[in-house]
Amino acid sequence: MSELKVNKISPRTACGTVTLGDSGDTIAIGAGVTTSGMGRAGAVDWQTTIKTGDFTAVSGEGYFVNTTSGEIDVTLPSSPSAGDIVAVSDYAQTFDANNCIMLRNGSNIEGAASNLTLDAEGLAMTFVYADSTKGWKVVGAGREADATAATFLTATGGNSVTTCGDCKIHTFTGPGTFTVCSVSSTAAENLVSYLIVGGGGSGGAGCAGGGGGAGGFREVKSPITPYSASPLCGHGTPGNRVTVTAQAYPIVVGAGGAGTPPFNMYPAVPAATVPENPGVASSFGGISSAGGGYGGGTGSVNAGNGGSGGGGGHNAGTGGSGNTPPVTPAQGKDGRTSSPATGPAPSDSAGGGGGATAIAQAAPAGHAGGDGAQTGITGSAVTYAGGGGGSNRCGGCASDTAGGPGGGGRGGFGSRPTPTDNGEGKDGTANTGGGGGGGKALSPAPTCRPQGGAGSGGSGIVVIRYKFK
Repeated sequence: MSELKVNKISPRTACGTVTLGDSGDTIAIGAGVTTSGMGRAGAVDWQTTIKTGDFTAVSGEGYFVNTTSGEIDVTLPSSPSAGDIVAVSDYAQTFDANNCIMLRNGSNIEGAASNLTLDAEGLAMTFVYADSTKGWKVVGAGREADATAATFLTATGGNSVTTCGDCKIHTFTGPGTFTVCSVSSTAAENLVSYLIVGGGGSGGAGCAGGGGGAGGFREVKSPITPYSASPLCGHGTPGNRVTVTAQAYPIVVGAGGAGTPPFNMYPAVPAATVPENPGVASSFGGISSAGGGYGGGTGSVNAGNGGSGGGGGHNAGTGGSGNTPPVTPAQGKDGRTSSPATGPAPSDSAGGGGGATAIAQAAPAGHAGGDGAQTGITGSAVTYAGGGGGSNRCGGCASDTAGGPGGGGRGGFGSRPTPTDNGEGKDGTANTGGGGGGGKALSPAPTCRPQGGAGSGGSGIVVIRYKFK
């Protein structure tokens, strides 16, 4: 090996360039050699071996430190000279969970005779030795973004916001706005789970009023938000799915159909003054659940159509059709036609309103409301959209009739009135979409006591569930 000893290499002209080596050559600086004027301050040679345990840093080097398995101590160089430089970077974005400790090794750090703890996720720092007073100065510090780190959906809105495991649940019991602030970096996580229930229909009022139909019940369960969904989960139908983007989504929560207060049946009042009312639709993200159909009564013996159909009124009134307008899976069932005015008990009992999963029961119990649907989307099992009970006119009946599970109101009865129950139908439960109970005129007929009022439908609800971590 040849050796050249000189004190200075200069260009041939005052403005010339000195070139050391050819392309592909490596210029090595000998161990222990001090350099000057080469722009070292603020720059390091990053080492390609990831540090996973304690180590001592060497001036001029930068290190990727992986604290996934636990805290790591980095010992700064001993007896440093001005201009010495060391850098570290949080390799796995774990400095917040397992810290990186910079051990001062006899020198100050930023003028303090103490070690420095790096405890922020994604932190990167460069240290340059200044002098014995300040010691190691931090000349570059920041939090590095991890391009591979997952981001999640974030949103606001709702009358209540709760968490269940990795999922957040926004519940709307009234109109509002679901605002998506940011979306997930994983496209599948932007497909949200939802429950939309329309308002229940009112019961019918009068001689023997039918039960109100439940509000429409529609649900989609995203595969990444685990819970026990109802049998009506419509994830398998692409048109039912809602994949959100960063925007505001109006939420409509439908009101229940208004019931009728008790009124004097004797002498009879004009039918037009005893209206029956359907429920109002609820909606989110382009998906709508229809309001329930009204129960038949003095105003109209035949019941109304809706999410679920209402029950027919006095003397063979026709039950309303459910799943109106039609969707897949069906959002509700039909109401029952009432019993004829003659025949064995329960003769002339009004039909019950349809529920989300069942038509009202057939005679001889034709006045009980249809069953709703149970879902765990809120974190606990809750049943929604039960049909209202039809009123009971049989001479030997001693109690009102059941509404369907899921908030259906009970239907009135007429043979044994109590001071607090003049044959009135009961209201559907709020925020279940349950149908209102049908009202019943009393037997024998009083001449001056108000009677036969119908229950209001229960208001609807909208629930949205998604993965947030």
